This record gives sequence, structure tokens and C-alpha cells, in this order.
Amino acid sequence: MPTRVFVLRHAESADPTVFHGAESDVGLSERGWRQAKAVAPILAAHAPAAVVSSAMQRARDTAAPIAAACGLPLLLEPQLHERRVGALSGTPFAGGDSAWPDTLRHWMAGHTSYTPPGAESFDDIRDRILPVWERLTREHEERCLVVVAHGVVCKVLFLSILPGHSPADWQRLGPIRNAALTELEGSSGRWQARRLNSLPDAVAAVSGQATETRR
Repeated sequence: MPTRVFVLRHAESADPTVFHGAESDVGLSERGWRQAKAVAPILAAHAPAAVVSSAMQRARDTAAPIAAACGLPLLLEPQLHERRVGALSGTPFAGGDSAWPDTLRHWMAGHTSYTPPGAESFDDIRDRILPVWERLTREHEERCLVVVAHGVVCKVLFLSILPGHSPADWQRLGPIRNAALTELEGSSGRWQARRLNSLPDAVAAVSGQATETRR
């Protein structure tokens, strides 16, 4: 029996128009709360054995209704926090700063150790989240697990563990949408995606034109 993991990015944050790195511990917007409540019964229907979240407020606010719907305690994993973004924290997506586009160009070209001062590289993120991933999936082997994290964290994870994917596929994978589901199945450390970044109809119905989709 394979291990099944539902991975999702937190619901929409309180200010979805700016970069919120690990330096900004904001909660959810009103729409974000609706997204979290909409996705909870969908995940509860799969009877997960555990619900695990980043310890940041926006992830905990998303995971709490899921855990409640499943009748489970919420387990926190601080190492699943959002990328440290340094000087980008709090700056608008539309501000024209080249730091993030430049970083992506380096990563997609294979220079995954690149990062501006004060920010985490692709390698930094991968090296802190993969041990957590390996431990969680080992502890819940052959069971179902829900993991709530952050957009960049989710994308680094997917590009690191899915066959045929690499940092060069960052843009091909598309933005990780708020409360969208990725369903992974694994056995013997090999993973495949049964669905990838899929927005459930119930979440889409309350999302409207969500803006927090840049990454």
C-alpha cells in the first residue's frame, strides 16, 4: 500500500499583494478563511492519519479547520516555514524589483545555490525541508497525510522529489495556488503525482480573482 500525501499551500494571506517571506508572520484574509473552510471537508473525506503544518500563522490558520474536520490534533513543523526573502519582505509584487526574477533565472539555469543577501537559495530550502519530508513519510508509511506549507516550499519539494522534474521546470509547473491540492503517492522513496496543483471546485467558488499566485 503506497503512502499518500496531500500537500497544499496555505490559503490567501492577509495582504496577498506583497512578498511575505519567513520574516512576515501574517494570518489569512477573509477570503483565505473561506478557502481554508472549503478545503477542510475535501481532505477529511480521505481520512488522513495526521495533519501537519508549517508553524507560521497563515499555514496554521489554513491547517486548523482541516485538522478539526478530521478530528485530529494539528502537528507543527517549524522547518517548513516560508523562504527567507531578505529585503523583498513586505515589498509589492508589482514594484518592479529585479531580485526575484533574477533569482529564478539563476535557479532555472541550474545555479541553485544563488541567492541575494539575507535570502534563502533553492539549495537552502531543499536541504531544510527534505529531512522533514523523509521523516514524516517514514513515520506515516502506508497511510494518508496532509501537509500545509508555503508556495516556494511546495514548489522546491515537488521539483526535488518528482521524477522528470528539476529547477528548470519552475515556470512549467506554474504558480502554486492558495489551497490547491497536490496528491503524491510514494513507495520505497519514489514519488509520483496523482494530481498536481489542482484547485478543488469548492475552493475555486470562494476564491474569485485571488492575487497571491505569483510564485
